[in-house]
Amino acid sequence: MEKAARYYYEPQQGHGLAHDPLSAIIGPRPIGWIASRDQQGKRNLAPYSFFNCFNYHPPIIGFASIGWKDSVANIANSKVFVWNMATKPLAEQMNLTSAALAPQQDEFEFAGLTAEPAKKVNADRVVQSPVNFECELSQLIQLQKADGEQLDTWLVLGEVVAVHIEPSLLDAQGNFMTSKAQPILRAGGPSAYYGISEQQRFELKRPIMP
Repeated sequence: MEKAARYYYEPQQGHGLAHDPLSAIIGPRPIGWIASRDQQGKRNLAPYSFFNCFNYHPPIIGFASIGWKDSVANIANSKVFVWNMATKPLAEQMNLTSAALAPQQDEFEFAGLTAEPAKKVNADRVVQSPVNFECELSQLIQLQKADGEQLDTWLVLGEVVAVHIEPSLLDAQGNFMTSKAQPILRAGGPSAYYGISEQQRFELKRPIMP
């Protein structure tokens, strides 16, 4: 039987599908649930699905914002932010913080979340979240196309300077139990998310070269 041709498209010409497959192919992706404060000290909390970890020592995490949104503006000014782990029990509240609220509204209050000031940076952590990273801004980068044209997309990179972990998520050997934390991950389409379970786990060790 002749093998079917691959579906092919060039992004600048459009993908021709119901939803952009990029976010489903590069996925599922962890969520950057980012807390910051503006110049007047007003709290902001927003989720970003373009998020990941980029360095071990020092630990550096980052998220990308399509558009100069409140989180980016706040971090550009304050030079700090807090990342909060989004989990299955907090999924609905995380989703509420993506709402386009009026400037005077507080996403923590709107979503029924408890804010607590971070220990080392001028931002707040979500108390209900089992893991929080306090971060200092290391780089703020405007993305650009291959031809050098600048995009209205901003990559925010932060050095993690303090970590809060719920003790029940550490086993007797001090290993963080990822599946027990129930992090949620963004997938393709307008509303798809995934979870992590121990049944999906498998082990691979790096090869030892002779």
